[in-house]
Amino acid sequence: MVREALNEGGRLLAALARFIEGPLQALAADPLPSWNEGAVKQAIIGFVTRSTTEGDAGFIPPEARIATFDNDGTLWPEQPLVQGAFMLKPLRARVKEAPSLAKRQPFKAILEGDLTELSLMDKARLTKLLGETHAGMSEEAFTRDVRTFFQHARHPRWGVAYNQLAYVPMLELLRYLRANGFQTWLASAGGIDFMRVISEDTYGIPPQQVIGSQLKKSFDDAHAPPALRREARVSHVNDKAGKPVGIDEHIGRRPAFAAGNVRSGGDIQMLQYTRKRPRPGFALLIHHDDAVREFAYEEHDGASLKAARQGGWAVVSMQRDWRRIFDGTRVPDGNGGG
Repeated sequence: MVREALNEGGRLLAALARFIEGPLQALAADPLPSWNEGAVKQAIIGFVTRSTTEGDAGFIPPEARIATFDNDGTLWPEQPLVQGAFMLKPLRARVKEAPSLAKRQPFKAILEGDLTELSLMDKARLTKLLGETHAGMSEEAFTRDVRTFFQHARHPRWGVAYNQLAYVPMLELLRYLRANGFQTWLASAGGIDFMRVISEDTYGIPPQQVIGSQLKKSFDDAHAPPALRREARVSHVNDKAGKPVGIDEHIGRRPAFAAGNVRSGGDIQMLQYTRKRPRPGFALLIHHDDAVREFAYEEHDGASLKAARQGGWAVVSMQRDWRRIFDGTRVPDGNGGG
């Protein structure tokens, strides 16, 4: 009887082990654990599987596996615009030098602590303003300023450093793509030199794989040591139709995968450029519809969502598709609660 009981116990333990083993294996094999099961997650995994399976009609040679990502609103929050927050100190310094500026926007809003004006500003104007506030500065000095900003500045809602707010589901996606032979690039309307300082530590994207808006620079060898200096003139605005141009100039290949977000329509052309390659690429659009864990906002004309419907893009609902948004060790609950 004892032997029978032991045998029965062994069978029960074996059955329990098999019951547990399946879900554990599935969990271990899940490349996107912060994504809820659904059409978007399955579409991403299906695309990557086809892209990396030789003989499949969707196979993409390793050298052509290029993925481009917008930054603000796609990889981290854009309320407030991070580079706008970075510009607060120099803009206030300008007002101190010329008090009459206090009555003009965006200076008036900035002095009142309102970053909305900078967030809504046309990217060409914002880039020009950045040039004016940092004209003549060497690249080394600018890099030091950026590092200091990220060390000390805190997001007004969550009270953590801005670069601690990268979206966890998107970090998983970046790693998943790289694990399958994709090069991951930043292609943002933000300043290229600003993002290069933190892109590798934040996203695992090296500075040479960052594309962004640019100021003209000049080489100064009149002083020791020689240095590149920033000018107040804009060289390239990497927004809207400028994004495919920037991608072509830096990469020389059309992306096979691209991700952007709903806000100003600034990513539409990049996603169209990716989707309409000879062998259709994957276009991913992030929709901010979760006011509890992050933010909820729309475009006044709905242009990005309309383009997504027409182009067959995958649209991410932050509310439905993401199990969590932020790292729980940095933001309460890992969900942006606060």
